[in-house]
Amino acid sequence: MPNSADASQLLERIQRTVDAEVAHQREVLAPLGDETDLMVDAIASLLSGGKRVRASFLYWGYRAAGGADSDALVRASASMELFQAAALLHDDVMDASDTRRGMPAAHRAMANAHRERGLTGDADRFGEAGAILAGDLCLTWADEMYATSGLPADEVLRGRRVFDLMRTQLMGGQFLDVLEAVQNWEGLATDERITRALRVIRYKSAKYTMEHPLLIGATCAGGDDATLEALSRYGLALGEAYQLRDDLLGVFGDPAQTGKPAGDDLREGKRTVIVAHLLDDLCADDRAFFDTRFGHDDLDTDEIERFRALAVSTGAVDAVEQRITQGADEARAALESLRESMPTEAFAALHDFIATTTARSS
Repeated sequence: MPNSADASQLLERIQRTVDAEVAHQREVLAPLGDETDLMVDAIASLLSGGKRVRASFLYWGYRAAGGADSDALVRASASMELFQAAALLHDDVMDASDTRRGMPAAHRAMANAHRERGLTGDADRFGEAGAILAGDLCLTWADEMYATSGLPADEVLRGRRVFDLMRTQLMGGQFLDVLEAVQNWEGLATDERITRALRVIRYKSAKYTMEHPLLIGATCAGGDDATLEALSRYGLALGEAYQLRDDLLGVFGDPAQTGKPAGDDLREGKRTVIVAHLLDDLCADDRAFFDTRFGHDDLDTDEIERFRALAVSTGAVDAVEQRITQGADEARAALESLRESMPTEAFAALHDFIATTTARSS
């Protein structure tokens, strides 16, 4: 994230706004009794951390189009955090993830609570149901926060089209990810594997992480066609580079930084661009190893190290690094086209994001 004092203050304002919303929603649920605390606590825990990337991009998209800072803008921006929380809650259930940001994933935490309380039935099933419902709640709250942000009604209405587009396309992207995980890549050319992996990246991550939040903000502020087009190019290129970096971290990342077990994407069998490149140059023994062990949740440390070594030796890591650099360069060029028309503070913030969101340790 940008290192300026203003950026730091923005993150604090977003966090306070999110915390206030969760507190308000607790009051809404209070008539049901304290049983719902288990679900709300899981949401609150998830919302207590994170980089606030999506909220920041909505905020700076609005400012980039000439809009002024306000508490209403921060509230509209914070709605992206509720939307992100919904995606993470559902994603962790679909991926059967054990952890999120170094803590038990919500469905695991609720399953543990089931066991500790001595409840009847299947604890894991209970946890999954609770996490799905928590995600549904976050979707509802995100919509409510955006609609009641306090921005002028005409601005909210202008941005609503992109807001709705984002929500629909993300769900489609999530399904593409689920579908791709069960597709057979055998016999596909490397280019086709890469194309399919990039399509998932675009619709599951890049658009809703950067492009759409930017465009929601800029559209609310009344940005002209040239501004919207350039921000779209910037957001999509940077969003794809950001996800490619995340894919590398999913294989090589330090659990202390990623909050996920080492090699988690290998255990989940995610068909990423790294995997598409890796499959391009495997000997018979290595291909047999890949076919028998990729996507197994009992991968041990030595097997993970073997996958990592293959990713390096086949050139897969270098190829993905090149794509990340290319995406950052494309984002920089798109932003540069707006240098003269964009407020200086917004330009500086969006420029800083290019380095911070694609850094090797991000």
